[in-house]
Amino acid sequence: MSFAGLGFAQALTAFGVVGALVVGLYILRLRRRTFAVPFAALWQRVLFERQAESLFSQLKRLLSLLLQLAILAMLVLALRDPRPQAHFVKGRNIVLLLDASASMQSTDVKPSRLELARTKATDVIRAMSDLDHALLVQMDAVITPLGPRSADRAELERMLMNYAPTDTRADLPRGLQFAADAVSGLDQAEIIVVSDGALGDLGEAAKVKLSGATLRYLPVGTSNRNFGITQFAVRRYPLDKARYEVMLEVTNTSPEPGEVELRLLGDGFLVDVTKLRLAAGERLPRFYPNLSGANQRLEASIAPTGNTVDDLPADNKAFALLPERHRAKVLNVTTGNRYLEAALLLDEYLEVTEVTPLKYVSIDTSKFDAVIFDSVTPAEAPKTHALYLDPRGDGSPVKVGKEVDQPELEKVDRKHPIARFTALEDVKIAKAHALLPQVGDKVVGQSGGKPLLVAGERQRHKFAALGFDVRESDFALCVAWPLFVLSTINWFTGEDEQYLSSYQTGQVWRVRTGDGAGKNSAFVKLPDGKNESVPIHEGRAVILGRRAGFYQLTVEGNPPVAFAASLSDEVESKIEPSAALVLGTATASSVSTTVATAKQSAWVILLLLVVALSALEWATYHRRVTV
Repeated sequence: MSFAGLGFAQALTAFGVVGALVVGLYILRLRRRTFAVPFAALWQRVLFERQAESLFSQLKRLLSLLLQLAILAMLVLALRDPRPQAHFVKGRNIVLLLDASASMQSTDVKPSRLELARTKATDVIRAMSDLDHALLVQMDAVITPLGPRSADRAELERMLMNYAPTDTRADLPRGLQFAADAVSGLDQAEIIVVSDGALGDLGEAAKVKLSGATLRYLPVGTSNRNFGITQFAVRRYPLDKARYEVMLEVTNTSPEPGEVELRLLGDGFLVDVTKLRLAAGERLPRFYPNLSGANQRLEASIAPTGNTVDDLPADNKAFALLPERHRAKVLNVTTGNRYLEAALLLDEYLEVTEVTPLKYVSIDTSKFDAVIFDSVTPAEAPKTHALYLDPRGDGSPVKVGKEVDQPELEKVDRKHPIARFTALEDVKIAKAHALLPQVGDKVVGQSGGKPLLVAGERQRHKFAALGFDVRESDFALCVAWPLFVLSTINWFTGEDEQYLSSYQTGQVWRVRTGDGAGKNSAFVKLPDGKNESVPIHEGRAVILGRRAGFYQLTVEGNPPVAFAASLSDEVESKIEPSAALVLGTATASSVSTTVATAKQSAWVILLLLVVALSALEWATYHRRVTV
């Protein structure tokens, strides 16, 4: 037994001073009470009894004195705060890494793996000693402390209520590094990972130095039966924006076959229902071409049928948005070109205004989304995006070189949006002019090393230049011609193939805000209906995606921008739990969650004894036993 309060000398001094005062009070002569008696015979009897009982009276007074000294001794001892020697050993410094990834939403244990993890974490907290400290950390795509480091078990349990699942992966390497930094330099450091072990590749986590901390593992989960949507994307057709196509993939990560019902919904209405049977571990792609009816929102969902068991509902849905169908205003500057007019008529969402070169000089081009110059090159560049067909003169965005006879576009950059779906290599050309691009321009098509199709940007406006007249080739007779014209306009207006129909959760998204110039922040409406503020950087909102569903981004003074996000992660769909956490050659040790018994400080017991003795003294005094 050791003492955490007053020292021995201090306690002895206090006991001596107060004890001497108590003894002095008892030495004082008692003031005798006066009795009136009627005659001498009774007085003689009183004197006789007092002589017989004088020794007993002194003993009673001594007993009262001893009781007071015992009370004083216990009060002084309580001030010394006696404790077992074990209480003076340094406590543990614990970091609880709580897995909040999508796989923790699995229901193979009721109500879910995450709720079981919360229960196990609660047991760890309740098993802490009075000297232990703990830090609770939620681990998903980012590492989020749930509160400050604390030794208060009740406070830690309140922090644990903020532990919630997300539709992301768990970043174990970053979590271990954070935990190691948090306990660096502290004694008895422990890092406890509470997880199902479905953490993907652990190679990077094995490289983390734990600063001498002991790594422990609390596993949750029992089953690995799951079906999920691991890919989902949609796009409109360039020539018919009222129609679209869908690509998705359903994966069975279970060790046994099963059957699911796949539903496709457009704007909340059922588009297609299909029953799929998947073998164990099978990945089944599905392609839906030439669909119509949905204006913007698309949703895919699966549900198990028959005896099939699916333990993870988080990956049973995927979300996507079709690009909005904007009516692009196009100015066509030409002396007459039926091939060009026919190509522009194929897209009902184009508002085409056709003018002659003479009338062009009086038109404000900033009111148009794109201008097409058909064998015409104005001296001054337009205040919008422009397509130049056979440009000439000083007004061309690229210099025009020598004439080339019968060139062939044998080298085409199919990754560029204006040539992605075109077969330009088959075009026969009578004559063309080589183009001389500037630094930063993209050569999309060339013949014998001489550029014939160039794309780039001038004064923040995109341009594309074709070095020949389509009427001097069979290009206008090919399917590639209208595709080239409409794809170029789509590239100008932002409706190119780089459009993301659905973001993936667990990543940092950079979402276009429209006209967000000069703004520093925006508000995003989350799938659960809550709103939060996000920063804007270089005209894009920066958002960490943690939930799947439909979002709405709002910048003050601008119309809202909608976008979608899906889990679509095969790693998280593989929910097989792991009973051990193995990092390289090291295996995390187990955790004892035996709930600690209540520890009562000795000074509290001493004070209770003081109260009991005081009550005994009070009772004996009033019964005239000790006086």
